[in-house]
Amino acid sequence: MNQTLDVLIAADRVPVYSHPGDAGADLISTETLTLRAGHRALVGTGVAIALPEGYAAFVMPRSGLAAKHGITVVNAPGTVDAGYRGEIKVSLLNTDTEADYDIAVGDKIAQLVIMPVVRASFVEVDTLPDSVRGDGGFGSTGYAHNAGGTP
Repeated sequence: MNQTLDVLIAADRVPVYSHPGDAGADLISTETLTLRAGHRALVGTGVAIALPEGYAAFVMPRSGLAAKHGITVVNAPGTVDAGYRGEIKVSLLNTDTEADYDIAVGDKIAQLVIMPVVRASFVEVDTLPDSVRGDGGFGSTGYAHNAGGTP
């Protein structure tokens, strides 16, 4: 099924999907900077959007930047609410402890994924119903490399 959603946009360069079927459209830097090793920076994209109610946009890291250079989005995913009309900026982090990373105007720095969202109606109760997992937290389902051992 091929679904599209019209999103109003004001942009220096409109984000594009690199390949058919891609979930994220590329966000491009409007700035030139050096992201020093272990540091972060807020980078402009020149993009502002108007999403319809019931939708949000999520700013996600680019897998190639993360794998090859250790560049990620600090608050991944960054949430763009339907009511926000300002420029989408990306909070990038260089996780490499030794190598700086140069960003030029026009470089792909993140991707924007637009999704429908549901607004919850929170219902207070004294106790929650039981589940298979219960209140087991981090690591409570075990680890694949720990075959036969305890979680």
